[in-house]
Amino acid sequence: MDRELTTGKLLDKEGNLKECGFSYSLVRDYNRKDIRGCKTRIKEWDYYYFIEGDYGIALTVDDNSYMSLVSVSFLDFKTKKYITKSIIKPFTFGRVNFPNSSVKGDIIYFGKNFSFKFLNDGTERHLICTFKNFTKYSDFNCDLIVTQTNPNSMVIATPFKKNHHFYYNQKINCLVASGWFSIGEEKFTFNKAVGGLDWGRGVWTYKNTWYWSSLSIQDKDGFKGFNLGYGFGDTSAASENMVFSDKEAYKLNDVQFLIPKDEKGNYSYLEPWKIVSDSNDISLTFTPILNRQDNTNLLLLASLQNQVFGYFDGEIKYKRKTIKFTHALGFAERVTNKW
Repeated sequence: MDRELTTGKLLDKEGNLKECGFSYSLVRDYNRKDIRGCKTRIKEWDYYYFIEGDYGIALTVDDNSYMSLVSVSFLDFKTKKYITKSIIKPFTFGRVNFPNSSVKGDIIYFGKNFSFKFLNDGTERHLICTFKNFTKYSDFNCDLIVTQTNPNSMVIATPFKKNHHFYYNQKINCLVASGWFSIGEEKFTFNKAVGGLDWGRGVWTYKNTWYWSSLSIQDKDGFKGFNLGYGFGDTSAASENMVFSDKEAYKLNDVQFLIPKDEKGNYSYLEPWKIVSDSNDISLTFTPILNRQDNTNLLLLASLQNQVFGYFDGEIKYKRKTIKFTHALGFAERVTNKW
């Protein structure tokens, strides 16, 4: 049985988690000043993604202490192509100035070739971004108003085996974005793009491999989706698996991503996956159409990312109810980082 978090401060005087488990909102209070671990291991980020029709975008700001990163991805599901561009600045050590909570607070981060504003007044979010030279001849710009359709979210406080190391994470599914983004002279309109926020704060160990899948859609039954994942830290107190329907959320237990392999044992990311659970409450087939891949190797720093977008078919059961998914567009990923 997963343990549900109570209210209070996230960390004790030694910088360890006071409580491990899950919740439906940020009931534990995070403050970067409470961290007692190595300052170069602190990681903070906000990652948004939205999909409508044939197109999607992803926007990231993070501060990994020894470096910060801003990133934009454009996803074209019709042509099965994508563009991802990132800018890294060294040795920021918290100067990006992330708010301690996702409930309210702004991220305003400028550089020579970028301007990212993630504004949040507690009622709605306003994302205004510029990324120069996104393509050879074109800049990226966007202006999106984001609202939350479900008051519940997936929150997990996860320890690592090392003292002072932890991960405090919130996934907000079924966010709706309206507005526009442009690449050069080509402008795209989002009337009701659906997506999510990955909000992360913590002190991570050096090498990790994780699996994550996210889906947020609107169909004839309303807004629904899920957050599924595993692979990092000690999740014995709670998993991060949750399904969302209308304005409700339901906790799930175990999950496993069955990614096909070729005859040499290499992952075949663009072949159909199975996402299942031992308890049989999760039974999904994932049919990939696009792999947003990144393979970075800078000796001490390395990242092998396979964020695969595609269609989900199947069902998730909870409390004698069943949510069915038919040709629903989302993503599943396997990521290994040395960071």
